[in-house]
Formats: sequence, C-alpha cells, structure tokens
Amino acid sequence: MTNEGPIARLVDELSRLPGVGPKSAQRLAYWVLRQDEAKVESLARSFIEARRGVRRCSTCQDLTDSDPCRICSDPARDRSVILVVEEPRDVIAIERTREYRGLYHVLGGAISPMEGVGPEELRVRELIDRLRDDAVKEMILATDPDVEGDATALYLSKGLRRPGLNITRIARGLPVGGDLDFADDVTLVRALEGRTTF
Repeated sequence: MTNEGPIARLVDELSRLPGVGPKSAQRLAYWVLRQDEAKVESLARSFIEARRGVRRCSTCQDLTDSDPCRICSDPARDRSVILVVEEPRDVIAIERTREYRGLYHVLGGAISPMEGVGPEELRVRELIDRLRDDAVKEMILATDPDVEGDATALYLSKGLRRPGLNITRIARGLPVGGDLDFADDVTLVRALEGRTTF
C-alpha cells in the first residue's frame, strides 16, 4: 500500500471525472490549491448539495431538485408533445434553443446489446404510462444519431404506436455519431423543425 500525499490523491480523484486526463487533473488540482479555503469549501459543498438534492422527476425522468420538475409543472408547456431523449444533458441542449415548448421524457440511455443495455434497463415503461394519455398527439424521437440511438428510436416507434399518436424523428441536421449536447443551437433548431414521420 502506497502512502500517497494529499496532492496525489486530489489529482487521482480529479482524473476520474469524465473527459479529464492526468494533465488536466494536475492543472485542476493546482488551481484548487491556489484558491482560498472558503472558495474550495464552497465548491466542495456544491458537489455534495447537488448529489443530495437532485433526483429524478417522477414524470419525465429528468434530473431536478423539485418533483415534478419545472418543465413538467409549467402550465405554458404544450402537453400534446413529448420529446424523447437519452440523457438529462440532452434536455439542456434542446432547452438552450428556446424553440421547443413541449414536454420531455429521459430514457436514461440507449439500447446497446454490446453493453448489455436492453429496453428493460431504460425508462420505457414510464414512457408507455405517459402515452396512455390521449392528450399526447406527438412523440418526437430525439435519440442520438448513432447506431444505438437509431436502434432505440426504431424500437420505440414500432412498440409504442397507437391511433392518434404521430411519431416523428428529429431531422439529420446532426452529425452521425455525434451527441446532442455538443450540437450548436442553430443545428438543433433545424433538426427540430425538419423532423419527419418515423
């Protein structure tokens, strides 16, 4: 067992963050060490508060600090449309455009047999419950434009058809293999406007 010092432990913990390699972790660690103690404590508290205070919305499955979330409880939202996304970050990406005014449903991933993720591991059952409401007239499939996203969209479009429900897929304004949260606002707006029946 090695006796690591506090700097090495901090670098190690920071390098566990997604997208943070060893060099970035080292830069972040030294940035933290240059800050005054109050700033570092505030940062640490924000991590803990977010972890303890954030949960899933019982309606749309997005991450929220209130249940139902602000979007689901907003009376100005169009309740006849549900936009289905893979992850909570996709909701943020679509909301950033300020063009979409309907509701959301977060699946919590995409079907990926290689990763052992089937429909049972996603929040499909909750979506089925929401689609029982005849007020829902359109389901927009906004899964990522990659193999897993396409498989998920195909599964949902075939399994969730019902009379009176228009199933659409966002247009291919997004690069194949890309993620929604990396797309720019204009591309996302065009993808929403150019959606087609699936």
